[in-house]
Amino acid sequence: MGSHGKKGKKRQGQPGWQGRVWLEGRDGTFIGYGRAVLLDRIKEHGSISKAAKSMDMSYKHAWDLLKSMNNQAGTALVATSRGGVGGGGAHLTPSGEELLAYFWQTEQRFNRFMERETVRWQEWQGQGE
Repeated sequence: MGSHGKKGKKRQGQPGWQGRVWLEGRDGTFIGYGRAVLLDRIKEHGSISKAAKSMDMSYKHAWDLLKSMNNQAGTALVATSRGGVGGGGAHLTPSGEELLAYFWQTEQRFNRFMERETVRWQEWQGQGE
């Protein structure tokens, strides 16, 4: 799962700028936190079903999210194989790996920005005293 398994919790008593980042595509959300976690879980579990279950999400919903991302990317982000004796499976394609890395890098930059702006706000707030 890596370090992306849970959403950041609001810190009680520590005001500051909050926000979320996602990439809007031609058909709605292309990738955001939840979709990135789904890709991470597929990478971890090697299965769409297990990934969905680990997120308390239905298989159909997970598949719909993947279908939307694949369509908007114009290429497969997740490759699947049908079940058999050893069962089916799923893994990220190179494009899926690249998109996932790009999203987490973008989120890190966004979070650093929000932290810097919180410091600036706190400094501004302190000037009025």
